[in-house]
Amino acid sequence: MSEYVAPLRDMQFVLKELAGIDQVAQLPGYEDASVDLIDAVLDEAAKFAGGVLSPLNIPGDREGAKWSANDGKPGVTMPAGFKEAYKLFAESGWTGLQSDPEWGGQGLPKVVGAAVTEMWKSANHAFSLCPLLTGGAAEALSLCGSETLQQTYLEKMAAGVWTGTMNLTEPQAGSDLSAIRSRAEPQADGSYKIFGQKIFITYGDHDMAENIVHLVLARTPTAPEGVKGISMFVVPKFLVNADGSLGERNDAWCVSIEHKLGIHASPTAVMAFGDNGGAIGHLVGEENRGLEYMFIMMNAARFGVGLEGVAACERAYQRARDYARDRVQCVETGVRGGPKVPIIRHPDVRRMLMTMRAYAEATRALAYVVGAAHDVATRHPDVALRRRNQAFVDLMIPVVKGWSTETGIQVASIGVQVHGGMGFIEETGAAQYLRDARISAIYEGTTGIQANDLIGRKMAREGGATLKALIEEMRALDADLAQAAGEHFAAIHRRFGEGLEALATAGQWIVDTYGPDVRAASAGAVPFLMLVGIVTGGWQMARAALIAQAKIKAGETDPFYQDKIITARFFADNILVQAQGLADSITDGAASVMALAEDRF
Repeated sequence: MSEYVAPLRDMQFVLKELAGIDQVAQLPGYEDASVDLIDAVLDEAAKFAGGVLSPLNIPGDREGAKWSANDGKPGVTMPAGFKEAYKLFAESGWTGLQSDPEWGGQGLPKVVGAAVTEMWKSANHAFSLCPLLTGGAAEALSLCGSETLQQTYLEKMAAGVWTGTMNLTEPQAGSDLSAIRSRAEPQADGSYKIFGQKIFITYGDHDMAENIVHLVLARTPTAPEGVKGISMFVVPKFLVNADGSLGERNDAWCVSIEHKLGIHASPTAVMAFGDNGGAIGHLVGEENRGLEYMFIMMNAARFGVGLEGVAACERAYQRARDYARDRVQCVETGVRGGPKVPIIRHPDVRRMLMTMRAYAEATRALAYVVGAAHDVATRHPDVALRRRNQAFVDLMIPVVKGWSTETGIQVASIGVQVHGGMGFIEETGAAQYLRDARISAIYEGTTGIQANDLIGRKMAREGGATLKALIEEMRALDADLAQAAGEHFAAIHRRFGEGLEALATAGQWIVDTYGPDVRAASAGAVPFLMLVGIVTGGWQMARAALIAQAKIKAGETDPFYQDKIITARFFADNILVQAQGLADSITDGAASVMALAEDRF
């Protein structure tokens, strides 16, 4: 079975031609991020992903993380090879790729981190979740933590010596954080004692690092009800002494791990805080602002989970493509009496592979472009430009998370279909990609939560201004498509124009309807999110096709560029055509969503 091979050619094209890495590298603080350096980083990441992480993926899935009582000190043991791989991962500097150089990190742009993160997730989804959570926790502490907390934790987290988690969900609360009951009792020395249980805590316990830094949401005795009364606390697995060394074991324990459909090598912990007198914690920032701080982690995690969707598309595509090249079955369509051929020659298999390829390229391009916009929003000296880019990022994070992960599931399922009956057999690997991908559309906010965030906080609140500005930008590209020669561009122009009009119509309907009938707008929220994803994905594919055409006209003979045009044409003819149907579902489908009485289900 083939190991994962990072699609460096496409990653470099997207970074340079679509995400504008040259411009990102000119932002304050990123001056050292030259194209040569970035190419070197991608090359080394590709080697690590394919040579270290990918070979552990199937064995790790089969063995899984293991929980045991350990003589009254319960804990988790990782699958064989994971501890050694993580040590090498940290020693190689990958944990600090985007961390502030002040804390020993390399401070590379988010868009570069996106490409590297995609590799980790394609190669080994379960392993990749540990550094994902650590990076989010470190970012929250760097932005909201006191100088003391930063000095205590950030250097060790950037070095990968300590890992991080976020502890939100409780058994009775689920996604409703207003129902959190964990409590924090203030102590005379300024610390707090934390009591409560948290569930679904990714890498809540493991044996790969010296310490685990839990960021925990809890309520103080004076906290108001609801989400306005949530505070955030640092609760380390081992207490930290004044000199930075590890002290005694804190009263924070993993009491079990979940048995799951996929990501078996990623321990999903049930955490108990304070069962033996109270877990020592330290307040992050101010009381009752915990949800605000946690959203820093959540937005970072949602973008990272969106990359899981990209990664699922790519890895499932590679496995299906390789299988289709090797699997010989049936004579070629339209040929009588000929020899049996590899199934990649059959039109239906080719359609499935093209669908997988097109989705992988579109989700990648959109995610990287959003990553680059985040870099501009945080670093550019022009305040107005920062604000415009931040508005675009805020609008698109739910789309990157929701559309990419739903697409990853779809593509992984197609990969099983390409394999036929062998896809349902675990030994081929195709089934694991589908099992692992399924969670991505659930954790860090389900697709429904992302969609309601999109139409409410990101659109209705501002009257759809950011979406309208984006549509105008896409219309400018559509005008360029109209001038491009050839039947491929005529088709792309027609389908992209139709998609834009469908998006504009549906977007205005959402804005107009949200106030007077929020239930009707919410009924169309997920179809609307998928519509935004398909059209903006088509936007990036069209941009790529125009750039490829210009390269060809300039004398480039690399077939990569013609492939780009063909794949963009396929996306237009086979995926962008869904736009009008989604728009009709949004504007016309709400009444039937809510029409059936509850007792008739």
